[in-house]
Amino acid sequence: MNTSIERTFTVTYNHRLLFTRSLFSSENPLFRDVVASSRSGQRVRLLFVLDSGVSLAWPNLKTAISSYCEAYSGDLDFSSIRIVIGGEEAKNDEAALQQVLDAIERERICRHSLIVAIGGGAVIDMVGYAAAIAHRGIGIIRVPTTVLAQNDAAVGVKNGINAYGKKNFIGTFATPLAIINDADFLDTL
Repeated sequence: MNTSIERTFTVTYNHRLLFTRSLFSSENPLFRDVVASSRSGQRVRLLFVLDSGVSLAWPNLKTAISSYCEAYSGDLDFSSIRIVIGGEEAKNDEAALQQVLDAIERERICRHSLIVAIGGGAVIDMVGYAAAIAHRGIGIIRVPTTVLAQNDAAVGVKNGINAYGKKNFIGTFATPLAIINDADFLDTL
């Protein structure tokens, strides 16, 4: 006796692409509003992962992020900022992926938390992959810092790393909570 049950279902995704300047200025509530929309009325734990090249170009960014989270501490639960290698090396070096996964574990980042990836396309791809595989999917906010990342890597839903000599050999598709393009980052290209 053979039995079969089939159901068709649809999953709806919201794809938010936002534009601003001075994202981490306390006078700009955009980032707080995006985070707060993910868990209405509850503080959201945040892990920031920052491209090493962005960290060098923006030496005050870590302080700005920390101060911003303090100013909006009713909604934002700042855990830490991790710096990872930038450029294509972020997708080639398994240590970079492991660094993000280790931070997720150490900082107690869970499915109710958010990861904020700030950097070029390769870092955004790698951090997105880490977010997609940890806890079967942690929400992510992408903050692209290059023209190419703002127009390609951050806008799509692809996440991945390179392996076996092939680009994006290992990866996932996962829609970010939001992509926030801050035009100020383009000033240091």
